[in-house]
Amino acid sequence: MYGYGYGFGPSYLLIIIGLAISMWASWYVNHNFKKYDQFTSHRGKSGADAARYILDSAGLQDIQINKVSGNLTDNYNPGNKTLNLSESTYDSTSVAAIGVAAHECGHAIQDQTSYVPMRVRAALVPAVNLGSNASIPLIIIGALLGMNHTLITIGIWLFALVVLFQVVTLPVEFNASGRAIKILGSGDILDNDEVPMVKQVLFAAALTYVAAAISTALQLLRLILIFGDNRN
Repeated sequence: MYGYGYGFGPSYLLIIIGLAISMWASWYVNHNFKKYDQFTSHRGKSGADAARYILDSAGLQDIQINKVSGNLTDNYNPGNKTLNLSESTYDSTSVAAIGVAAHECGHAIQDQTSYVPMRVRAALVPAVNLGSNASIPLIIIGALLGMNHTLITIGIWLFALVVLFQVVTLPVEFNASGRAIKILGSGDILDNDEVPMVKQVLFAAALTYVAAAISTALQLLRLILIFGDNRN
């Protein structure tokens, strides 16, 4: 039972590493957003203004832009075709806010063009919801029932779906950022000297998804090591 249930086994290092990576990524994105949130765009456009301009230019006049509560809670909802900007983005004229708004517009354009990784991610959602809710309970029940390897194996495979979802999310997020930078680099919303600032903000934001994927993969590896050793 070394590393499982009693004491501090080597597998716990995987959890610590994953937690450290996630905490650093969270700090890094907030640090960069706060830094460039202090730079007001020369053209004075707000996040909402920039989003409306980008969407209209892409022929997406039907997409509604909403203000939602919270900080950095921005998202695009493909279900009801709405772009939701947080309070820290919607009215702000900072370079950081415009970058975040443009990133979410990138998701809307992906939806319009049927970007394949986005479609794959959407198709995985039902299975991932099942995996995230049922995987750990199944593993625990399997362990309590005298190490029932069938339940444990099913639980691990369900958890693997969560890892797959995190991996598929990476190209979706990086592509959205790439689209945003390309649009903002056209010079219609930001000046050329402001685009590198946006790149820094969006790169930091993308790292949070990388960190999430690594952290979840390390959790999966730990489960495999624990119950693989126990089976042996």
